[in-house]
Amino acid sequence: MKELSIAGFNSVLMHFRGCSGKINDLPRSYHSGETGDALYFINSVKKRFPDAKLYGVGYSLGGNMLLKLLGETNINSPLDGAVSISAPMQLDVCADSINSGFSLIYQKKLMKDLKESLLKKYNKHDMKTLINFDKEDIKNLKTFWDFDGVYTAPIHGFKSAKDYYARCSSKQFLKHIHTQTLIIHSSDDPFMNKEIIPTKEELSPSTTLELYKHGGHVAFISGNIFKPKYWLEKRVTNYLKILDNRI
Repeated sequence: MKELSIAGFNSVLMHFRGCSGKINDLPRSYHSGETGDALYFINSVKKRFPDAKLYGVGYSLGGNMLLKLLGETNINSPLDGAVSISAPMQLDVCADSINSGFSLIYQKKLMKDLKESLLKKYNKHDMKTLINFDKEDIKNLKTFWDFDGVYTAPIHGFKSAKDYYARCSSKQFLKHIHTQTLIIHSSDDPFMNKEIIPTKEELSPSTTLELYKHGGHVAFISGNIFKPKYWLEKRVTNYLKILDNRI
């Protein structure tokens, strides 16, 4: 947002439900395919600033959601351009990848936060009736497959974690994107593998994939340990400046 401001763009941030530090009031929460909230948010901004061009930038889970939204809306997209960074475009593959090797550390931290949020919902709602799962068993959830199967899928109307992953993975929506979109991804992302990288045939003419050999997960740092160069923000800003005819 700092780089965008320097470049002359105004920017706003949308938090997923429950991710702003304040728990949402409903039993449901957010998930990687929840485009309804984003559309509501984007359209409210569009209503307030009807003459402004709107661009979207999504990171990680938000990047997957953004790509899915663009594919779903196609020619009716409310955005004039978009950038998606390190998106888990095939959720089942990513859920498997994060359950191995170094990524287990990240999964453990994320699972701790997710389980704490779910416990809070049990204190406000009759979650046992809603998802048919005992509060005492939350501590036994270890993986995203576990959590999404027990909570995310049933509370949001999916048959299972597999059904949720299949329906909400953005890879299948890429060919339907009509908005000018840049996808930035790294081959060495520790939470994914090369299986999620889309082929040329899976991309629409409006979609450009920039695949870097090194970049990790939303990192993209060059230079060295003494003089690191954080270039991702400038790449995103320059792409939007081109779309906005500022370059």
